Amino acid sequence: MTAKSAAAAARATVYGYPRQGQGRELKKAIEGYWKGRVDADALRATATELRRTNWRQLAEAGIHEVPTGDFSYYDHVLDTSVMVGAIPERHRAAVEADALDGYFSMARGTQDAAPLEMTKWFDTNYHYLVPELGPDTVFTADSTQQVAALGQALALGLTARPVLVGPVTYLLLAKPAPGVAADFDPLTLLDRLLPVYAQVLTDLRTAGAEWVQLDEPALVQDRTPAELNAAARAYRDLGGRTDRPKLLVASYFDRLGDALPVLAKAPVEGLALDFTEAAAANLDALAAVGGLPGKRLVAGVVNGRNIWVNDLEKALATLGTLLGLADRVDVAASCSLLHVPLDATAERDIEPQILRWLAFARQKTAEIVTLAKGLGGGTDTIAAELAANRADLASRAGSALTHDPAVRARTAAVTATDGRRSQPYPERAAAQRAHLRLPLLPTTTIGSFPQTTELRTARADLRAGRIDSAGYEERIRVEIGEVISFQEKTGLDVLVHGEAERNDMVQYFAEQLTGYLATQHGWVQSYGTRYVRPPILAGDISRPEAMTVRWTTYAQSLTAKPVKGMLTGPVTMLAWSFVRDDQPLADTARQVALALRDEVNDLEAAGTSVIQVDEPALRETLPLRACDHPEYLAWATEAFRLTTAGVRPDTQIHTHMCYAEFGDIVQAIDDLDADVISLEAARSHMQVARELAGHGYPREAGPGVYDIHSPRVPGADEAAALLRRGLEAIPAERLWVNPDCGLKTRAWPETRASLENLVTAARTVRTELSAS
Repeated sequence: MTAKSAAAAARATVYGYPRQGQGRELKKAIEGYWKGRVDADALRATATELRRTNWRQLAEAGIHEVPTGDFSYYDHVLDTSVMVGAIPERHRAAVEADALDGYFSMARGTQDAAPLEMTKWFDTNYHYLVPELGPDTVFTADSTQQVAALGQALALGLTARPVLVGPVTYLLLAKPAPGVAADFDPLTLLDRLLPVYAQVLTDLRTAGAEWVQLDEPALVQDRTPAELNAAARAYRDLGGRTDRPKLLVASYFDRLGDALPVLAKAPVEGLALDFTEAAAANLDALAAVGGLPGKRLVAGVVNGRNIWVNDLEKALATLGTLLGLADRVDVAASCSLLHVPLDATAERDIEPQILRWLAFARQKTAEIVTLAKGLGGGTDTIAAELAANRADLASRAGSALTHDPAVRARTAAVTATDGRRSQPYPERAAAQRAHLRLPLLPTTTIGSFPQTTELRTARADLRAGRIDSAGYEERIRVEIGEVISFQEKTGLDVLVHGEAERNDMVQYFAEQLTGYLATQHGWVQSYGTRYVRPPILAGDISRPEAMTVRWTTYAQSLTAKPVKGMLTGPVTMLAWSFVRDDQPLADTARQVALALRDEVNDLEAAGTSVIQVDEPALRETLPLRACDHPEYLAWATEAFRLTTAGVRPDTQIHTHMCYAEFGDIVQAIDDLDADVISLEAARSHMQVARELAGHGYPREAGPGVYDIHSPRVPGADEAAALLRRGLEAIPAERLWVNPDCGLKTRAWPETRASLENLVTAARTVRTELSAS
């Protein structure tokens, strides 16, 4: 096909779409099902209607080929485990008794069976459930869900493409099941898994699929020759079968690198590549292999992970370069639109001109359709759209919001000394022990406590004008008092105020910093039914006034025990926001760090002796390629130290991280120079404690003994067993006892019981240590 005919044949498509619905109908239906208010048929009806609505929106916008299989009740990786029959033995009976309840038991756990481990999906804030595999795993094909979704779309008269997690990525994301040797490599199961994928592909072809997309984002990471050979073998096998649909292998989030020649040679009909995060690298690599003659190329030229309007002329130039490198060039977002909110037009509180800078899923869909039209028919066919786009880009570039001379001058004046504590850790530790006088194995929580119905009602009443700010603040005082009282009665050693006043750990601060925009309806799935509204970091950042001092000081006035000041760190403020793309991330991080430094200093001046600066996103934001790690880790750790280094030696700085793989950033954790770090460890059975010990981590640490992402209550014996395992890696004088993460999403009954058991476990192990 010539470049001209390739352009004329261009089609618009997406890899996935937000699942929740305009009013988060899916969340409400699932949580209603868990509470017994919604039955299974009603839940399935809600899901069916949401899928239908999504497909119709896409088709009406001009998308030529809609995705199926991207919708999920909880997580698409868990759906893949169900599809291939990889059900953990402890959940098998539940799944066999009731498929839906068994599915949720794997996601959330039951009182008798722990859930699957949860961690971040590459470098996003989406969490997936980690497959558990072992040498005895038997895979069986169950394509029921995938075939049903395809049939529903086809019945609407739509052209549909099922989207599946690819077999190589699925195995590379998996971990050894409990009881399996830690060095077991799930990739050794590839030859056992491929026939199952082949059966699913056959089932989909029989059901009417012309194309099936197999997502292989793991191939944009550094991969060994053995792993690349496995990818080559997988697609030789699947591509060599005759009873299958056409195969589109998709990668995203970074450059494909050494895997591109492997996939280019594979007997598959198409590739999908990211031309936003890694446009130049993927263009060069594609040219180096001679393009994709005879194949379909789906070009991800619209950023699927951020919310800024696309530069349409730049994207068209990239698409024009791709013509002639493939038999057919189609237009798409760089990845699933799962990672952005649904519709920017729902926002009423953002200035209309600024709103034109933003593109959520529906606006990105329109951009994709516009680009496909321009590629096929020429720029004259989209002249009005291009003119409007140029005006929007110029408006943003020239806005006073994006440039504050005072902020830029302060950032430019930062020196290396600003990021160093005044004394080394051993001297600080001695000063803190003398000042705080904590027991061995001190107990604490991560920060947030359950947000009660009364509190949520008060917040809604304040927004609606049914109560005034004085009435709302009285509700906050009551909540803080109850939280402090509970912690004292339970016997926790370092308390928190519970964060009753905070809607979200990033949004709360963003709403008080200049340069940020907040949304009302910008919900994005984080995991399961947990949705967040990432704020938009649009301009230069500063802190007009103290943000947390008032409520922290009030909580401290209610107790003689230390109350932690709680802040969100600069890297997490970036990672869990939609960050500006018009300057280096390092520059933005320094601006945020300096604003937070002012808050840390004010907390200390108000008498706060323990200050926690959470950085759960430090590992999440790690670039996918190792060669990019040093630059990122240098500015990320510098930003944390810049935030925290201005305090006295006897002020104890904590940080917190959760639900990520920490082993490859232990040196960076060390470089933060925090006095205490708390980390998720319950689901991974204290793996992070062993990783810290292997590194020789010299400071205090609290690997979690209570998994807060499950409603189950861990017994005191269970928590004590985890604590003893932690002591195998971390000396008692440096070990803290805490949950994995904050308790905002939990209910009070399970929180009370779990924390009481946590304190009992700490006391039990203290007694054992004193007796030994």
